[in-house]
This record gives sequence, structure tokens and C-alpha cells, in this order.
Amino acid sequence: MTLTLLILLALVLVLAAAVLGYLGLVTGALALDLGAGRRTRPLGPQIVDIAAPRELIYDIIAQPYLGRATRAMKEKVQVLERGEGMVLAAHYTPVRGRLRAQTVETVRFSRPDTVDFRLVRGPVPHVVERFTLTDHDGGTRLEYTGEMAGDGWALGAWWTGAVAGRWEAAVAGTLTAVKTEAEHRSSRR
Repeated sequence: MTLTLLILLALVLVLAAAVLGYLGLVTGALALDLGAGRRTRPLGPQIVDIAAPRELIYDIIAQPYLGRATRAMKEKVQVLERGEGMVLAAHYTPVRGRLRAQTVETVRFSRPDTVDFRLVRGPVPHVVERFTLTDHDGGTRLEYTGEMAGDGWALGAWWTGAVAGRWEAAVAGTLTAVKTEAEHRSSRR
């Protein structure tokens, strides 16, 4: 082989490794937990006021985990294991085209105030989140807070920022769906 062919082959291999590494990270198939250079950033807060009772909103949030998931939710959440007050669940989020990210999280329930999430496997090594429900102006305030961390100093901070943007957008979509469903059900009562 000539030197040019060897260089070209090396570039192709590096490019293929980079693409496969990116796809692995994005989809959650490759979990990097280096334990070095960890950078943490906040998630949220995102606050939504909902014209519905707290218990109803709690039930809507808990439904795909503790009850029977709707057809639409089955495409987004799969309960892998149930325990007392906690489940292990896979969450699926569209990335681009048919590409989906998968995260695995524990979900803990403290009726009727909080639902806590902790990442087990995903595109970053650390995520903790909380939905907090409080009575507010005759309805309910739903607040989302959390933190996300990545390893690898500046590169990890950049990656965490990229993931956090999409992560928070997915949470905002969930909060909007919960608000819509809760207010719809509450108005029928």
C-alpha cells in the first residue's frame, strides 16, 4: 500500500469512529462516565401554572409509569421494572428522522407533591430532575428543576450544553402536554 492509501484509510477509520461515537452518545447506546473533569449545570426551572387540582396532575404524570400507558406514551416510555414507589423506565425521544435517543431512569413517586428522576444510562453520566406540585391561585403550579453533568472538562461542558438544550425542550413539551390534558380533564368534571 502506498502512503496516500494508508492516510486515506486512517482518515476513513477516524471519521467512521467519530460518527459511530456521536450516534452512540446521542442515542444513549454509548455511556461515558469518566469520572474526571465533571462539569455540572442546572436544568430549569420551568414553571407552569395549571387550572386543575394537584392530585389530577400528579395522576397524569404518574400514569405511564404506575398505570396503563396510552398508545402515544408507549412510544415514549417503557417501564422496565416496578418497585415500591419507584420504577425503572426507558424514555425515547426523537432526535432526527428515525433516530431516537434512549435514556434509562429511575422514577420515584411521593404523592401528591413530587416525582423525582435519576439517570441510569444516557448521553451524559449524570442527570437528576424533579417535578414539584404545589397549590397555587386555585389551581396547581408545576415546577421542573434539575441538574445535568458531563465529564471531560471543556469538551464535556460543551456536550452537556448541547444535550441540555434538547433535554429541556423535551421537558417543556411534556409540561405543555400535562397542562393541556389536566385542564381538559378538569373542565369535564
